[in-house]
Amino acid sequence: MLFILDYGAGNVASLSNSIKALGYSFRWIETPEDFDVATSLIFPGVGAFESAILHLSRRGLLEPLRQYILSGRPYFGICIGMQILFESSEEATSAGLGMISCPIRRFRDDDKTVPHIGWNTADSFDESPAAYYYFVHSYCAPYDPEKSPNAAEWAHTTTLYGQEIFISSVKKDNVFGTQFHPEKSGKSGLALLNAWLGGKHVGQLPSPVHRRRNGRGLTKRIVACMDVRANDQGDLVVTKGDQYDVREKVDPLATTSAGAVRNLGKPVALAAKYYDAGADELCLLNITSFRHSPLQDQPMLAVVKAAAERLFIPLTIGGGIKDTVDPDGTPRSALEVASAYFRAGADKVSIGSEAVYAVERWQDNNRICDGTSAIETIAHAYGRQAVVVSIDPRRKLLETEDKVDGNEVFPDDDGNLWWYQCTVSGGREARPLSVVQLARGAEALGAGELLVNSIDRDGTGLGFDLELLSLVKRSVRIPVVASSGAGNAVHFVEAFQKTNVEAALAAGIFHREEVGIQEVKDALHNADIHVRD
Repeated sequence: MLFILDYGAGNVASLSNSIKALGYSFRWIETPEDFDVATSLIFPGVGAFESAILHLSRRGLLEPLRQYILSGRPYFGICIGMQILFESSEEATSAGLGMISCPIRRFRDDDKTVPHIGWNTADSFDESPAAYYYFVHSYCAPYDPEKSPNAAEWAHTTTLYGQEIFISSVKKDNVFGTQFHPEKSGKSGLALLNAWLGGKHVGQLPSPVHRRRNGRGLTKRIVACMDVRANDQGDLVVTKGDQYDVREKVDPLATTSAGAVRNLGKPVALAAKYYDAGADELCLLNITSFRHSPLQDQPMLAVVKAAAERLFIPLTIGGGIKDTVDPDGTPRSALEVASAYFRAGADKVSIGSEAVYAVERWQDNNRICDGTSAIETIAHAYGRQAVVVSIDPRRKLLETEDKVDGNEVFPDDDGNLWWYQCTVSGGREARPLSVVQLARGAEALGAGELLVNSIDRDGTGLGFDLELLSLVKRSVRIPVVASSGAGNAVHFVEAFQKTNVEAALAAGIFHREEVGIQEVKDALHNADIHVRD
């Protein structure tokens, strides 16, 4: 009997969906006694090493887990489930299981962004071709045969990120573990899971004498985004318009009624289409009224759950991730809302306006994190890689009262000076905060990734705002996703070549089939920009 160990944080729904899709059944570890009847065990998880150890200890599961692994029965650890096999971690005071004599350490960010987010290769020590898998982590097991010979003996594959080589999977006797997430790695990940579930988890590890670099490192990501709202009949549809103005305009040649919510497709069906087309990630943004009571009105949770059952790539959900109160008076914390979406199958949550207010409070508090913002509470529980901050700046002419650093001010063709001012409510309200102030503040509070929208470019098809992206990219050390303005495949090439962002997102051009995802990837391949096939 296969069991899954859920230590209380992270998106275990993704793994359970993958296992069900492969035709296997399983049970959850609920008590220490469950380990006695388990014949195989998977321990998935994201978040902090310390949190995992403490949760397992408090529930009386840590020692039974150790004894299970020592019994010789098959064990598969994913992400945190692999890291706890090591002796310790730089992010924790608690010790790991100590089966591998090597500490987990934080990535060095001198030549790259941290967290390591995206598709990278797991390179083997034999002649096997490298496969791409999805990684999302800030801490790793360094591959160093001289300093950590025991860890090198356990190493099954390694991965290059920047100038660092780390252990991306371990294998020895009954134990297998991956730093990457096979349940979010598309066909490659499902094939690996299927092989392990089918019994191919016992075998001798090849001698790691001659390393082979099969891959080219981390790829650039193409993200398909869907704005979801209810139409006048109460059905959820994917829509797109001028910010939140998504109703059809008066047009005598149009086949749709003027004033109707623009309908570009059903969210789950469209998401499945983009998955099949090769999207690297998907993003669902809730722009309808029930985002104000996300846990009482359930339609968006149902959409996430249905999408996660069909898609095996990362899924981000945005809209309504904040402290709120349901119509019946029940208070809901941002962490509670995020947790519900993670349990439904989301992998990351996107925070917009609430992030602006949090950074303003952080600045007023002498840049001291008080641990109360949505960014902080969610990042503490699930890890900063689970938190995306969505930024909506627009250009503003410089006035004497504006408090902006000189390196954030730009001249236009007429000699006027302007800067990027942040907004809330989808660009409808300006705030006295610059894009750099917001980006750095969000990073300090615990955001793991920034989604940079341009209010000026949104829906124009004129291309990404390269000046804006470059400004944000050089201001932070976390990954940046470009958004707003893409009109053709060349615009994606320009964004990656001229700003070095880690990912680029588009919505309308994909929905209207003006540009296909494969067309974008072909253009990137031709420009020698590394993307996943």
